[in-house]
Amino acid sequence: MSLLLSPFTLRDLTLRNRLVVSPMCQYSAVHGMANDWHFAHLARFALGGFGAVTVEATAVAAEGRITYGCMGLWNDAQIEPLARIAGFLRSQGAAAAIQIGHAGRKAATPLWWRGSFNETAAEKPLVGFEHWQPVAPSAIAHIDQPDYQVPRALTLAEVQALPAAFAAAATRALRAGFDIVELHGAHGYLLSQFLSPAANHRTDAYGGSLANRMRLMLEVIEAMRAVWPAAKPLFLRLSVTDGLPGGWTVADSLVLAAEAKQRGVDVIDCSSGGLAGAVITPAPGFQVPYAQALRQTGIATMAVGLITDPRQAEAVLQSGHADLVALGRTALDDPNFPLHAAKALGDTVDQWPRQAGFAVRQRDAVLAKAAG
Repeated sequence: MSLLLSPFTLRDLTLRNRLVVSPMCQYSAVHGMANDWHFAHLARFALGGFGAVTVEATAVAAEGRITYGCMGLWNDAQIEPLARIAGFLRSQGAAAAIQIGHAGRKAATPLWWRGSFNETAAEKPLVGFEHWQPVAPSAIAHIDQPDYQVPRALTLAEVQALPAAFAAAATRALRAGFDIVELHGAHGYLLSQFLSPAANHRTDAYGGSLANRMRLMLEVIEAMRAVWPAAKPLFLRLSVTDGLPGGWTVADSLVLAAEAKQRGVDVIDCSSGGLAGAVITPAPGFQVPYAQALRQTGIATMAVGLITDPRQAEAVLQSGHADLVALGRTALDDPNFPLHAAKALGDTVDQWPRQAGFAVRQRDAVLAKAAG
């Protein structure tokens, strides 16, 4: 069997294979609540054979949403629709994962697929339109554009309250039945902003030195691990580099990875960028070297970034560059990627749902016979 489709165990959880669906924002929630779109969007990946399926960035506070259409776990009413999703994912053999985060200064932006705040007065109550001033480590806008406001700098007391907010969201995720929780510390969102000297100009205990800039991230990890069961894995998504001169670096990430591992993080989901002005050139597998670099600390890593072919994904694992492979846009394009990968890699494993597998096998048998 290929490594890609072989099981992988983390704590007491065994994934049926090493293919993971990345969290992908849908900008389709109303007041943070998941709905039928989210269910259908995520269910297809479990039917398609992925080892784990990750719910999109889910905010720990209303002001922590990237857009008004993003999901949240800041109150108990938001648990039930997520529990329905987690339950179905698990019923189809996929581990149910959820990413928890806070957008910081990148909050309150337009829905990405709309492109601007063009909602009509009639639409606004139907879509749950809201607008608010973001918060951040420092009062510095993400970029000088109308869609990004100048945020309000968090007070020291507000910063110190954040770990409890993340822990409360993790507790709700547990109640919803998720197997994996992933902390979003990447892409220029709040925790990433605290890490980067380009976004964090604080002069208190949460700014300045590397240790101070890492402080909030590590406190959040400790708070989440304290409420997340020891039997369940904790992932961390990290921009391994800002791609900015004088910004967060791979060397910084190596220090953070070691500290995170000591505090109970099991896997680092290795991405990059997220701050304005980053110099990062996308190409097939362009972020795999970040997973390779952090794996030397002894922590398991997940590779992401324009991985589009089963043989490419298998090579990432065979080379020892990562332990897991995550797909985003490739999964959107082919929700059955693991099922097709089994055929491409010559594996005999058959993970088609019973309601569909017999028909596909019949089709393949007919085609083989017709081909002689």
